[in-house]
Amino acid sequence: MFTGIIEDIGTIAAIEKKSGSWVFVIKTAFEPGTVREGDSVSVDGVCLTATGIGNGTFGADASLETLRLTTLKDKTTGQRVNLERAMPADGRFGGHIVTGHVDGTGVISDIRSEGDSIRITIEISSELSRSIVKKGSVAIDGISLTVNDQSDNKFTINIIPYTASRTTILEKNQRDKINIETDILGKYVDSFLKKREGKKLDVDFLSRHGFIKGE
Repeated sequence: MFTGIIEDIGTIAAIEKKSGSWVFVIKTAFEPGTVREGDSVSVDGVCLTATGIGNGTFGADASLETLRLTTLKDKTTGQRVNLERAMPADGRFGGHIVTGHVDGTGVISDIRSEGDSIRITIEISSELSRSIVKKGSVAIDGISLTVNDQSDNKFTINIIPYTASRTTILEKNQRDKINIETDILGKYVDSFLKKREGKKLDVDFLSRHGFIKGE
């Protein structure tokens, strides 16, 4: 599990494209020994397993399914990526629950200054929009952010200077794609509501689910 608090900005040193997966070699400033083979690392919000630990680098395999669902398939050597190691059991919870299981991609439709912050509008599919909630949490390229506003298939976020200086978010341009992981709580609610579609809300339902006490 991750928190969406980016620890380092890594650089893609090499990409090996195999028939069933791609192997990314990523240069990082993580202290030696703090990333071990088999560890989970969030790379631009995608949970990958660290392999082939080197001197200031680690390898990470991405399956074809992961490539299909994320922006990793568009990456090239030299590009920078947001990195976060999995949160230890005794670690401080600074952002929100991020699994590293990206739900899909969005497209940046607008970027504009708003005081000291940058306001970014993102277009998403109708399926993803079901789990986006105003003032709720969302992970963008692995960054824990708050949804400022949401309307139809768009939502907006604000990037404060601190976040801008410690992530790759301001390296993005209009029409660029970004990885999106919606809040897991929103996904549970959405799944629950989907199962309820076509069913009426009645006293029996409320009682069975603990909303009211039975007689």
